[in-house]
Amino acid sequence: MSVHLLLSAGRGPQECAWALARLLSRLEADANRHEVTIHRVQTVPGDRPDTYRSVMVHILGADAEAFAASWTGTLCWQAPSPYPASTGRKNWYVTARPCQVDTPATTFTETDVEIVACRTSGPGGQHRNKASTAVRATHRPSGIVVVVDTERQFSLNRRIAIQLLRQRIEHGNEAARRAATTDQWRIHDELIRGNPTRVERPEPTATAPPHRTRQRR
Repeated sequence: MSVHLLLSAGRGPQECAWALARLLSRLEADANRHEVTIHRVQTVPGDRPDTYRSVMVHILGADAEAFAASWTGTLCWQAPSPYPASTGRKNWYVTARPCQVDTPATTFTETDVEIVACRTSGPGGQHRNKASTAVRATHRPSGIVVVVDTERQFSLNRRIAIQLLRQRIEHGNEAARRAATTDQWRIHDELIRGNPTRVERPEPTATAPPHRTRQRR
């Protein structure tokens, strides 16, 4: 099992990019506890050191889907801003959504095409109807069908039909790639501030107990 998870600071202030880096470290630590593997696939750095505008991670393991679901939604890093001129806010939001990276492409080979001769009406129709020069071509894996009867020779119509099928499949693959890219960009604009699905905070700093001095009586 594997899932790609995209974390984005959206159009938030620089503190959101800072929060994303903190949440990413927390996510990776949580992955170790749940025995899933995390790989950083793509990172977009923020304007300040050790910050990220967005990060895509690849989650691998038997519980990858359940783990990704536990980190999906609006994430909140609750801590004061580390930067000067802060407004006093302590809640910084990041969005995390599963996304599709490798769109399945349909491969085209002529052996997957079923060619059937058929008769159609049209100019010069009687000769073509008797000879069945038209072609009905079906790409079996995708179910795409084209009918070509523009030429008087069966072989020419067959060649055109093969070309049309190849073009339609290539266009379909390209459209799927564009749709996947659009979906990824849409995630950056889906950040909803408030009502987070997960709130994380810095680990509390351990402090030594105060030293007590005995008073003499």
